[in-house]
Amino acid sequence: MAEAADGLLVFVKRECPTCVLVEPVLAALAQDGAHIVTQDDPAFPAGVQRVIDDRALERSFAHDIEIVPTLLRLAGGREVGRAIGWHREEWRALSGLGELGTGLPAERPGCGSLTQEPGIAEQLALRHCRVRFQARAIELGEQEDAVEAAFARGWSDGLPVVPPTRERVYRMLQGASRQPEDVLGLAPPNLVPCTVEKVAINAVMAGCRPDYFPVVLAVIEAALTHEFCMHGLLCTTMFSGPMVIVNGPVRRAIGMNWGVNALGQGNRANATIGRALQLVIRNVGGGLPGGIDRATLGNPGKYTFCFAEDEDDTLWEPLSVEHGLPRGASAVTLFAGDGVQPMVDQKSRTPDSLARSFAACLTVAHHPKLALGGDAFLIVSPEHYRVFRAAGWSKQRTKDEINRLLLRPGAELMSGVGGMAEGLPARFRDQMVPKFRQGGLKIVRAGGQAGLFSAIVTGWAAAGDYGSSPVTKEVRA
Repeated sequence: MAEAADGLLVFVKRECPTCVLVEPVLAALAQDGAHIVTQDDPAFPAGVQRVIDDRALERSFAHDIEIVPTLLRLAGGREVGRAIGWHREEWRALSGLGELGTGLPAERPGCGSLTQEPGIAEQLALRHCRVRFQARAIELGEQEDAVEAAFARGWSDGLPVVPPTRERVYRMLQGASRQPEDVLGLAPPNLVPCTVEKVAINAVMAGCRPDYFPVVLAVIEAALTHEFCMHGLLCTTMFSGPMVIVNGPVRRAIGMNWGVNALGQGNRANATIGRALQLVIRNVGGGLPGGIDRATLGNPGKYTFCFAEDEDDTLWEPLSVEHGLPRGASAVTLFAGDGVQPMVDQKSRTPDSLARSFAACLTVAHHPKLALGGDAFLIVSPEHYRVFRAAGWSKQRTKDEINRLLLRPGAELMSGVGGMAEGLPARFRDQMVPKFRQGGLKIVRAGGQAGLFSAIVTGWAAAGDYGSSPVTKEVRA
């Protein structure tokens, strides 16, 4: 039986106590010409001769029913009014029946529609083409293991991946407002158009939750910029891979870690967001180790290297603010980072002493006689930060002092000095040479409350317009 284009439509299910409570109301509405749509039992409600059987949930899905009972008024085939749950005055106003529900409680909350059951919404959306996938579906044999198939076909980074079923990909796409066909950029090295749908597939494989997806999209957008130079990062024989730093309210919303073991294992968001980027570059762009990826050694962070910055103390502005975004905006910053170099100073109690320790450790980055060819992040732990905080040193003052301490006479850095062939060209002999290019030293805060340990992450960057620069992108819903 098809419902009329005009009139009232009521969605119910027998398993809902509120629907059972308003059974006399449903009979009165049906007698007045309303159509009753039941999701689970065509014999419910009793006393109504003609009930629309919606056990396939097609009508419920078409009308976006999330709660039962729901009363709709239609005019010309379009919805012009809706009452969710049982609210006597709302139902009377919508139906025009002034005595409706006399003797019943004034209101009762409804129950979840069967369309909201786990997996059902996705199945209905796919069945009714709410999303049209562009990616080619891969059919596996009946006895074929999906995880092993991903290994065999080269879709994995060496760890098991989550099979990207249509339902899982649809669910991931619901995590952001972007259209599946939107192109984020060209994924290197093959310069393949990278769509939101392709990113969703790889985010599923990486183990992301849908609420991570806006962050993943921002990461991909940053990676595909000219400034980040993902193609060059793949091709270099250096150690580097993408390091992701997340700022803003989204850190807390998705449960990221910026505290104990922030650079280590154990947090799903940290682990899977960075992994999603690597899988996109592999599976969309074709960036395979041993192929275009020519790293001599690489580093474990090339599986995933992602963490959030500690922004709880406002004396030091977040990295995203340094890069031009307003405080309170959610953002990601990508850096072509090497592995983690420990920095240990358990005795300094003044900022001057601690800055000298940081500078001494940074001096040996890559090589004690190399300068100007790379960037670095200094990840300052809470206990080290408190030394600067107590003295009132801002982040900028701390950077300025460390950069000053890193200046060295070029004559000490020449090739051949100290019996080491490595070193700078002779043209730097009479200069004071900075360790990093201008703006190349970045500082963020992270880590557990105990331990006078910080970390240095050096990065791949060449002089001039070549190489990689950190890129910050705002996270959009």
